[in-house]
Amino acid sequence: MKKFFAFLAVAGALVFTANYAFAQDAAAAPQEETVAADSTVAEAPASPEDLFAAKQDIPLHQALKTKFIEGGAGFMSLVIICLILGLALSIERILYLAFSKTNTQKLLQSVEDALAEGGIEKAKEVCRDTRGPVASIFYQGLLRADQGVDVIEKTIISYGGVQMSLMESGLSWISLFIALAPSLGFLGTVIGMIQAFDAIQAAGDISPNVVAGGMKVALITTVGGLIVAMILQVFYNYILAKIDSLSIDMEDSSIRFVDTITKFYEKK
Repeated sequence: MKKFFAFLAVAGALVFTANYAFAQDAAAAPQEETVAADSTVAEAPASPEDLFAAKQDIPLHQALKTKFIEGGAGFMSLVIICLILGLALSIERILYLAFSKTNTQKLLQSVEDALAEGGIEKAKEVCRDTRGPVASIFYQGLLRADQGVDVIEKTIISYGGVQMSLMESGLSWISLFIALAPSLGFLGTVIGMIQAFDAIQAAGDISPNVVAGGMKVALITTVGGLIVAMILQVFYNYILAKIDSLSIDMEDSSIRFVDTITKFYEKK
């Protein structure tokens, strides 16, 4: 439930930020159009070099908004939704993995000291007070300390798989959005091509102006989908790298924990 509310909070923040940016752009658009109209009346037609320089002066967010509108609100909105949901899931996973990181060396030393001072119950208390999957695995092993080292080892292996599943939770949805965003872009491309051919058929001739409109819409949706997929892919690979690092840490610390328990029983 906590992860669900965290996901909703992140998604809501991203949606609010996007809506706020678009609202500011919409409020500024009439003023910009008025200024542009006045300058068009007052000035002579600009050369291609002047037009290129003017395009470079356009702010990035304004250019992105223009391309979003040109690409079609339908498919581009779906692509943006994939980006927002994918980023929300990615940020939630990154935060979860960041809080799962534990100083295993310090934890093992604390457990060993607790076993020497107060036995199994003292070691359980140390694990309860420590966050992270490694401490949870140690605690599950200590719960079965009276059943022998073999049972403790099997419990650690089983519960390690549970913790791995928890760390990988949500990755399937991120991979879905990575695949879905370019697919939506390609679908918009196909529809844009169909619109271009419809315009050619209605005009009765193959005019560059007629073809360029549909082709532009088609290419914009494709570019948008590919950009979203690349952004989410970077986050996805980063999350996988963090999970691999944590899993290696879990395996190494579990082996050392079993050794510590074995030494504890040998001393008794």
